[in-house]
Amino acid sequence: MLLTTIKRLLLLTVLVAVVLATWRLWLAQQPEPLPAGIAMGNGRIEAVQVDVATKFAGRIEELLVKEGDLVEPGELIARMDTLQLEATLAQAQAQLAEVEQSVDQAMANIAKSESDLTLTKKQAERSEKLKASNSIAEAEYETAINGLAVAQANLGAAKAALRTQEFAVKAAAAQVKQIETQLADASLYAPTRGRVLYRLAAKGEVLPAGGKIITLLDLTDIYMEVYLPADAAVRTAIGSQARVVFDVAPQYAARAKVSFVAPEAQFTPKQVETADERDKLMFRVKVQLPPERVEPYLERIKTGIRGVAYIQVDPLAEWPSFIGPPFPDQPPAFEPPAAVSP
Repeated sequence: MLLTTIKRLLLLTVLVAVVLATWRLWLAQQPEPLPAGIAMGNGRIEAVQVDVATKFAGRIEELLVKEGDLVEPGELIARMDTLQLEATLAQAQAQLAEVEQSVDQAMANIAKSESDLTLTKKQAERSEKLKASNSIAEAEYETAINGLAVAQANLGAAKAALRTQEFAVKAAAAQVKQIETQLADASLYAPTRGRVLYRLAAKGEVLPAGGKIITLLDLTDIYMEVYLPADAAVRTAIGSQARVVFDVAPQYAARAKVSFVAPEAQFTPKQVETADERDKLMFRVKVQLPPERVEPYLERIKTGIRGVAYIQVDPLAEWPSFIGPPFPDQPPAFEPPAAVSP
């Protein structure tokens, strides 16, 4: 009986020791409590998607990028077929040259009309003097006066014709400019620095106006969206300091700033980790990574990488000790996993 009691006590002691060790291990694995003035939220890396599309309907003549390519602002992405536009431009330029010649002809007509008017004025003045001395017939006098009126009318008509031709030149020049603009728009350039996410069309494909050719990820606008409860959101100001810890590199904490706080609450989306959080009304907060810090890591950045954003809702709050140092200025060299001995 005594032996049985001793065995039970020993077993109970071992059980208590195991429970105590397990509890201590669990406590050691728990994250350090957040200091007052620091809020956190789960999220994932996102980037703005930019569609590059045609302005006018046409056929793709050349497509110069493929999925995964990194493009710079102003880099040529695609060319549309321009044969028809070039023919239309040649026709418009010929019409412009024709109306410009009409302007020269109208100016010559004005010069002739002005010369005729000068001559008829002199003739009318002589006729006035001759009539005063009764040295000219009435019919001859009236012919001279009518000639002056006709010359004045001819000059007015010539000037009106010049204005008409000048308007025609402006219209023809505008037509040429419009076609030249369409030709320029036939070359599609990258609007920003980014990576080609999707290639939505192929060479030779005919697209309508506004047809999408590629989708870019704007690598100058990298951010993480998190959801904070009301008590933290109301204290979060635009420009507040933040630290982003990625699941794939927990030893570092990327420096960031709050760039957006939603003005109204919403139910959190399905990708938020816990059902309890999804059932609450939260405020969407965008944490922006500075482009100059993102620049060295462009080849490694992947949207969708999950992590945790810690936000300093109180400017005087201290960062938790478990938050690591910032990422190095240059990406560390890749270290392959150690070989396993057979």
